[in-house]
Order: sequence, then structure tokens, then C-alpha cells
Amino acid sequence: MKELSEQLVRIVETAQIVLRQVTEAESIKPVLTGGWSRKQVVGHLIDSASNNHQRFVRAALQATLELPGYDQDGCVRMQAVQEAPWTLLTALWGEYNRYLAHVIAHLPPAKLETICRIGSDEPVTLRFIAEDYVRHLMHHLSQIGAAGDRSA
Repeated sequence: MKELSEQLVRIVETAQIVLRQVTEAESIKPVLTGGWSRKQVVGHLIDSASNNHQRFVRAALQATLELPGYDQDGCVRMQAVQEAPWTLLTALWGEYNRYLAHVIAHLPPAKLETICRIGSDEPVTLRFIAEDYVRHLMHHLSQIGAAGDRSA
């Protein structure tokens, strides 16, 4: 998990260089056809960080994990991320992910095969959740032009 943790830190550092160049006005424009703005994508990534933080910690502390899924559209709408300052969103996203990298690096190896059930999805392991978190992050950073080098 140390390698995954280091990869996450590199991804965040690269993305933040790009995100800091985005103006407040640019951040509210839709970037996906019929879809979200950069603010809304980053807000979704903050939700993802928050949800996965709980998954990482709880799965490491329990024999198995069962948690509900979440309504990503509802969460972005309810939290009014479109009205939040761009600098707040990008700073929170960056620091939260640096902390998650720390958490991932310290996941006990013996707990990586803990079975996790999230919503109605098929059961997966804690290892899969951590690896998938980084894949999901890269997918959304690519959508908003902040992924940098995919080999990060």
C-alpha cells in the first residue's frame, strides 16, 4: 500500500498545479456535456475522499464491512459546491487526499482482504477499494484536464 500511497501523493501534487491555474469563473462552467463544472467534479471528489476514508478505517477495524452507497448527485447539490470558493474546494481536496495517502500507507497488510459490501454492489476487498479509489480519482481528474501524466 506504500506504493499506492506514494502514487496518490504524486497525483495530487500534479493535479494541484493545474487546478491552481483555473479561475473562479472557469471553475463554474460545465466541463462535461450536459454535466458538472470543475467545482462540482472536485466537490464529488471530496465526497469520494470522505466516503472512502470511512471505508478504509472501518474495514481495517472490523471482520467485514457493510455500508450504504451514496447519492453523488444529491450530495453535490445539497452541499452547494457550485457556490463554494474554488480555492477552498481545491485546498480541501488536496489536503484530504494527502491525509488519505497517509492512511492508505498504514493499512494493516492482514486487513487488505477484508470483505466490504457497499450498497448493492458486489463484495470487494479493502485492497480493491483503495486501488479503485485512485483509479476513480484519475478518471475524474482526466475529465477536468487535471490528470497530468497517467504514470504518476
